[in-house]
Amino acid sequence: MEEQPTRPTPTDGGEFPDGADERAPPVEVEVEYGDDEEEEPPRSATAKQEEANAALGAEGSRPFTTRELLGEIKEDAEAAEAEGSGGGGGTGSAFGEGNGTVSADEGSSSSQESMQQSSSHHDVAMDLINSVTGVDDEGRSRQRILSFAGKRYVNAIERNPDDPDAYYNWALVLQESADNVDPNSGSSKDSLLEEACKKYAEATRLSPTLYDAYYNWAIAIADRAKTRGRTKEAEDLWKQAILNYEKAVQLNWNSPQALNNWGLGLQELSAIVPAREKQTIIKTAISKFRVAIQLQFDFHRAIYNLGTVLYGLAEDTTRSGRPDVSANELYSQSAIYVAAAHALKPNYLVYRSALRLVRTMLPLPYLKVGYLTAPPANNAIAPHSDWERSQFVLNHEGLRQVDGSNQPPSQSPGNTDGGRKPTRIAVADIVSVAASADLTLPPGAGLCIDTVHGARFLVADSWEALDGWLDALCLVYTIFARGKSDVLAGIITG
Repeated sequence: MEEQPTRPTPTDGGEFPDGADERAPPVEVEVEYGDDEEEEPPRSATAKQEEANAALGAEGSRPFTTRELLGEIKEDAEAAEAEGSGGGGGTGSAFGEGNGTVSADEGSSSSQESMQQSSSHHDVAMDLINSVTGVDDEGRSRQRILSFAGKRYVNAIERNPDDPDAYYNWALVLQESADNVDPNSGSSKDSLLEEACKKYAEATRLSPTLYDAYYNWAIAIADRAKTRGRTKEAEDLWKQAILNYEKAVQLNWNSPQALNNWGLGLQELSAIVPAREKQTIIKTAISKFRVAIQLQFDFHRAIYNLGTVLYGLAEDTTRSGRPDVSANELYSQSAIYVAAAHALKPNYLVYRSALRLVRTMLPLPYLKVGYLTAPPANNAIAPHSDWERSQFVLNHEGLRQVDGSNQPPSQSPGNTDGGRKPTRIAVADIVSVAASADLTLPPGAGLCIDTVHGARFLVADSWEALDGWLDALCLVYTIFARGKSDVLAGIITG
């Protein structure tokens, strides 16, 4: 018998990077893993820089991604070393030493005192960066570049204390250095993250619309919270991270990755707060994951995370014995999202392990079974009296209305008259799926499935039920469009 995990656990999609090569502006980095490797999702995953700039109305210069930053700094460092070896103080000019300095009689004494305090903070941060050694030769080489970068941004801030990009890029260097800390060394990852948070705070003070700074600031805070277990300090840090994710989404609403991380933060917070607050926080997390998926239906990390939070909610419901919520329905919903994530990324072991746990919670051999109200076939404008509530099944091939002669296993009979032609919608024919507020529809939550043959209208029992149908239909279509229908077929048909 295969060993099964006790429960699916959330993937920190977008929060913890593979070396944080592209922390901000967060750019989705897809890494294909072999069958024997577990996923370590990248932290930085949002819209491309151009999209972020367009959303913020950015013009002119922009902050670097960490990868761009390190690439440019590495070139500068090599050039500085070459100049230094040739004589002539090239290194000094690279850091701007001796250039642009003010004489002792310039500026007020308060300004000088402020600069001295700032310089002291810079020294603390540089000492922390210089204390990092890296875990291997690559890490040590990387850290030398980061140390060079730190000096570069100290110098930039000394020249212009009101430069938000300098603070932002310096925060990236500190955050990157924290990821480069050898666990067996005396370096403090938390202290580096704390300093990075200070730089992000200053960057956002100087530029309140700097989306990337809020996003990565939230990541740094979340990294600090994760080391503190379920303590009051961790609770406070998670709340701070959530506020920064919220601010990032306010600045760039079209960021599924920020929404996913926001949901993860809420999920972590729900494990710490008193039980009376947990349900509200969990429902908010579900809404964030769902919006992230609706923005990007192949965003497998958000899909999987929604599955895990629904699974946890099902377990809580089972323990509490709440009569108003069906634990079995929640388990089934959870299984749909886990199955979809696995279908999109079948090589991710974490998805595969979770699927082994929840697969039997699906209404096999279907992905989803439920009730919808439908008009007679080919007569969408039929009077409401001709519409009938009946059972529908969804699998990798499409959506089908169940007739009396073809019931899905272990399901109660539908209400469809055997003389009526059942509604069938092939996934290959779907153009779009959306909620419909058409006032001509019968009472309930309207669903419009636009196909190559025209629009098909159905009505769900409630808006909550409609959300489940919308997600399931869009996920099945996305899996089909990505050429993974055979994987989904294997899941639900065995």
